[in-house]
Amino acid sequence: MSPVLAGVLQLLALIVALGLAYRPLGDHMARVYSSEKHYRPEKWIYKAIGADPDVEMRWPAYLRGVLAFSAVSVLFLYLLQRVQGSLPGSLGFASIDPDQAFNTAASFVANTNWQSYYGEQAMGHVVQTGGLAVQNFVSAAVGIAVAVALVRGLARSRTGELGNFWADLVRGTVRILLPISVVGALVLVACGAIQNFAGIHEVGRFMGGSQQWNGGAVASQEVIKELGTNGGGYFNANSAHPFENPNGLSNLFEIFLILVIPFALTRTFGRMVGSLKQGYAILGTMAAIWLGFTALMMWTEFHHGGPAFDLAGGAMEGKETRFGVGGSSLFAVATTLTSTGAVNSFHSSFTGFGGGITMLGMQLGEIAPGGVGSGLYGMLIMAVIAVFIAGLMVGRTPEYLGKKIGTREIKFAACYILVTPALVLCFTAASFVLDTPANSMTNSGAHGFSEILYAYTSGANNNGSAFAGLNADTQWFNSTIGIAMLLGRFLPMVFVLALAGSLADQKPVPETAGTLRTEKPLFTGLLVGTIMIIAGLTYFPALALGPLAEGLAA
Repeated sequence: MSPVLAGVLQLLALIVALGLAYRPLGDHMARVYSSEKHYRPEKWIYKAIGADPDVEMRWPAYLRGVLAFSAVSVLFLYLLQRVQGSLPGSLGFASIDPDQAFNTAASFVANTNWQSYYGEQAMGHVVQTGGLAVQNFVSAAVGIAVAVALVRGLARSRTGELGNFWADLVRGTVRILLPISVVGALVLVACGAIQNFAGIHEVGRFMGGSQQWNGGAVASQEVIKELGTNGGGYFNANSAHPFENPNGLSNLFEIFLILVIPFALTRTFGRMVGSLKQGYAILGTMAAIWLGFTALMMWTEFHHGGPAFDLAGGAMEGKETRFGVGGSSLFAVATTLTSTGAVNSFHSSFTGFGGGITMLGMQLGEIAPGGVGSGLYGMLIMAVIAVFIAGLMVGRTPEYLGKKIGTREIKFAACYILVTPALVLCFTAASFVLDTPANSMTNSGAHGFSEILYAYTSGANNNGSAFAGLNADTQWFNSTIGIAMLLGRFLPMVFVLALAGSLADQKPVPETAGTLRTEKPLFTGLLVGTIMIIAGLTYFPALALGPLAEGLAA
């Protein structure tokens, strides 16, 4: 079987699996966030944290819950790393330095999972399982909760109430993420991923030295790492490591886990606003961009010129032979069009255009299908922008799902789309003005520029993957990328929840003959065009200095 055919068959199998899961999972999540019933374990949690799950919150209260919970999480994870050397199960590893502890705490709480350390050489079992894995669950649940709050803002009228953050957080964790993770971990163990609490052991002697590995609860952390679009690996090689991702079947399953909740949330959206067609329109937009990026990635990686590439069946340098070009391309697009950041290949070794595709996927805002929750609310923000543009073209007040998009709403949407590019471009520019950050680059020229641009794109967009040629374990990068991750995660949430509250306060606007039909393919095309134009105008000059220049020079 040719490598190209193998890649296409993997893509088709993935589409079939996602299609089978779309309806039942989407409907289940709609029931979870619409239910008034509390399970007994959930009641225990509410009692422990002192929360009343039946109290409805307006957007400022909902936001305070998000920020307070996240701030406590950052502090807890920071302190856990700082005292690691005194904890049992630390495998003899020392406590983490302050700047790296801050960076890691910010990273995992912000659902970024950027890692400037070697996992198997720095973090013991307690920090990995009791700290990082826990944040993989709750940071994902926070993202879904904010998305659901925005959907309620669109669905409700004449009330500013968006639900209860604590109830949404607990339900997302207990009823959605945990059950799927249990089943998924069993699948990964069956595929060959490890699951233990073994210590460091020697696995071989060669050339006068030895190789050592430590075990860990890898399968259980791997499944929520992908399902919650987190991305942080137990090992430095991440999903290229055979303990995390043993074979082609596990690779395809992990890609499925990355995409299944973000895509299914579009059906949840349709259910909650009372129109499945609206959900299909958002799904169509996400699917069109995802398929387009996947096709472009496979084309550029399979058909890059040169006899060495032809003999290898594509640009295989930096890719696992277990997965090949097809499996690596699928994974790279899935992980950068979502906020996952897991990698099964070396993105720095992709072709110039291939590296640019991974970067552009993040720069779109990771909305196709995006992270769990963050992909849906990011796409809905772009839908608001699209109806505003359409309204300007025909000279009428824009409306979306029966809600007027006025000055207040468009200001919130505009602030949302400006935050991340400002962080990416300003921090990238500052890194080249100063002498020390530029010294961290492994490569010079266009590729070296791409290393730093990719790092801040990944951090501010809460992705977490890296070009990997950059030495990011410095005070400058640990601090600035940590700040970019926190601001890139929580500032947009402020505008999302403010927009949700503003929409929920409105009374519905009757549909007329002049109302833009946002469930039609025409709107899907407008939305795709809006997304690509906004990203292109924002990032094209920077991309031209990095991956485009490298690709054209190849």
